[in-house]
Amino acid sequence: DEKVDFVIICGDFFHKRSVPPETMNYAVAGLTMMKEAGIPVVAIEGNHDQKHIDSPYSWLRSLANWNLLCLLEPTNSDGGRIVYERWNEEQGRGGFVDIGRARIFGSHWYGASAGWAIPMLVDGIRENRRDGAFHILMLHTDVEGHQTHPMPAISVATLKELKAVTEYVGLGHTHMNYEIENWAFNPGSIEVTSINEYRETRGVYLVEVDETNSVKATHIDQYRQRPFQRLRFDVDHYDDAAKITDAVLEMVTNQGRRAEEGQPEPIVEITLAGRLGIPNSLLELQKIRDGAQKITGALHVRIKNHTSPVEYAVAEGLDENSGREMRERRVIEDLVVRDNRFKARSEQMARLIVGVKREALNDESPDKIAELIGIELDASNERTKTDDAETSVENDILQAVGTSS
Repeated sequence: DEKVDFVIICGDFFHKRSVPPETMNYAVAGLTMMKEAGIPVVAIEGNHDQKHIDSPYSWLRSLANWNLLCLLEPTNSDGGRIVYERWNEEQGRGGFVDIGRARIFGSHWYGASAGWAIPMLVDGIRENRRDGAFHILMLHTDVEGHQTHPMPAISVATLKELKAVTEYVGLGHTHMNYEIENWAFNPGSIEVTSINEYRETRGVYLVEVDETNSVKATHIDQYRQRPFQRLRFDVDHYDDAAKITDAVLEMVTNQGRRAEEGQPEPIVEITLAGRLGIPNSLLELQKIRDGAQKITGALHVRIKNHTSPVEYAVAEGLDENSGREMRERRVIEDLVVRDNRFKARSEQMARLIVGVKREALNDESPDKIAELIGIELDASNERTKTDDAETSVENDILQAVGTSS
């Protein structure tokens, strides 16, 4: 609708080197729409687009061979120089291309060597400038002060060396929007590739250039973006996995973002936090995920288990002359007491665990070990019933005494 002369994609057209078939379907469909509208698409490879080591092809190279885009690739000479050759339509290869007044230069993904490559890019572009042209460089790199991760990045001062030979630098790699002196522009990724990015400003630039090469760049982010939601649930004071599941799903029912007809389905992230009083393995993560997806109609529900177990500071205060068996029982008992389900019977459970271990080391049969466990648990249950009965009698006596008084 904007009737643009061309589109530039500054790397990471794909998020992975191995592209899923459905993703390729979207890529071909979108690029075909551009081609049918008469809008050339010019691209460079980012770190996620690069070919595998054992292959001369990347998926971007294949799309270029199918005449769906122009993939710009400079070459390196034996002397270490960056050499630009004009785009050859028949061969589908080249380092720069002319579209109207614009001369567009490509570059490779240089990674941590980007600072080293800038002077060579300056020299290569200077040798191929055209009088009266609007010179664009497409560069896939991080810039200091604008990166979202602690990876090496080129300084703004180093980047600005390119000002001597360009009127516009299109940047990629960092998934958030920024611009430098109305000259270097990074629109931010169109799609979210990590839930951590959903609050970042992202989109595309609509760029207008007048006859004096003055640039007017308008950042556009008003398009259908998938909604995201993050929910947090504290597991403190829960001693049963089913209760945690029910409570989480109740939270999703009350707070979860629902899918709306005609809009992209949301992605919901649920973080479990706090001190967990049961083993991690008992959490019903799949049940929570399925239940939340059914409630919200989300495209995807992500569960992050950030709970922490009760501190494993065990057997504190034990006399250093205590024997091995006593030490072992204390360690196990201190671990058992941290499980809310068994803390009231930690002594009995520790004794049972030590006994089972001893029987296993003595090559006792599984049936005999299971019998031992059954006997101990039955005895433990009987002791609990007796204790409850004795407590009830004591309460009755105390109540009677109190009434008499």
